[in-house]
Amino acid sequence: MSSATQAGGGKSVNERAESEVTPSLFIVPLQAIRADDVALAGSKGACLGELLRAGFPVPPGFVVTSMAYDRFVACNPLAEIIAQALRGQANRGAGIRDAFEGAPLPAEVKRPILAAYRQLGQGPVAVRSSAPAEDLAQATFAGQYETCLNVVGQRAVLAAVRRCWASLWSDRAIAYRARQGMDQTAVKLAVVVQRMVEAEVAGVMFTVNPVTGAGDEIVIEANPNLGQAVVSGLVTPDHVVLDRRSGQVKKQRLGRREVIIRVRPGGGIERVDGLATANTLALPDPALRHLMRLGLAIERYFGCPQDIEWAWAGGTLFILQARPITALPPASIAGSGEPG
Repeated sequence: MSSATQAGGGKSVNERAESEVTPSLFIVPLQAIRADDVALAGSKGACLGELLRAGFPVPPGFVVTSMAYDRFVACNPLAEIIAQALRGQANRGAGIRDAFEGAPLPAEVKRPILAAYRQLGQGPVAVRSSAPAEDLAQATFAGQYETCLNVVGQRAVLAAVRRCWASLWSDRAIAYRARQGMDQTAVKLAVVVQRMVEAEVAGVMFTVNPVTGAGDEIVIEANPNLGQAVVSGLVTPDHVVLDRRSGQVKKQRLGRREVIIRVRPGGGIERVDGLATANTLALPDPALRHLMRLGLAIERYFGCPQDIEWAWAGGTLFILQARPITALPPASIAGSGEPG
C-alpha cells in the first residue's frame, strides 16, 4: 500500500482528490492523511492521521475514503433509494440501511480494502465511521454512527465497512441532520480501519474540566477492558481530576465497574457483569501521569481543549480518538497551566 502523498508528488490527499478520481484514493494509509483531509477521510480519520504523522501513539491503519462511499452508491441504485426514502414520513432509514447492507461492493473498492487489510496483518481490527461533519462546533454526531470492534477476517471487514456506511442513514442521524438544516443528499461517510487494541483499561480524558469549565484541571475516566462501556455510559467509571501544573490528584472516585466490555475469541465483543466494588484505580498511577502529559501535548498541537479516547494495553498507551470539546462553561481558561 503506497503512500498517497508520495504517489501524488507531494500533493495532499484533498489536492489529488480535486484533480483525479482513481482507485488509489478509495483507500489511503492513515499515516498519509492530514488534518485538512476532512472531506476525504472524515473528522475522525483526519485527526488520527494528523496525530500519527506527528508521532503520537495511534494504532496503524487505513481509511476507506468518502470517494469509496460515492463509488459504492453510484454502482448500486442507492441514490434513487435514498431519494425515495427521504420523501417518506416514517421509518425512512430502514429501507436505506437494508439496501446498503445488501448491495455488493464494486471490485475497484473491494480489492484495495482487502489488500490494505492483508498488509495490516489480517488480525483483529476496529472499524469506525468517520463523517466529514462529525465534530463541528454547531453540530456533533458523536455516537450516532457505527463502530465495529474486534473484526476478524476479510468477509467480516467488508461487512463492517458496509455497516458503517449504512449507519449514515439511521433514523436518529436523519432526524438530527434535518434539525440542523443539512442537505441530506450531500452527506457521505469515510471509514477508519485500525489494528485492534485489546485494552486492559480504557476510557476518556478531557483536557479541561467539562463540567465546571476549570482550565487548570484534567479529567480522566476509566474502566477495565474496552472503553466502549465508558463512552456509551454503561458504567460508573473511575473518575480522576488532576491539576494541570503539578500533575497531582485533586479528586478521585473509584468506579462501580457494573459492566465490562471485552473482546470475544474469534471476533466481536461481549458484555459481562463487572466487579461490584474496586479497591484501586484501574489505571496505574504512572500511566495516569503519562496520559495527562499526552493529553496536554495533543491540546497544544491542535490549539484547543480536547476530548480524547484512549486505551492502555501491554504497558503502552494508545490514542483512539481526539476531538475538540465543542461546549464549555464560561469558567474555562484552557491552556492556563502546563505539567510540572
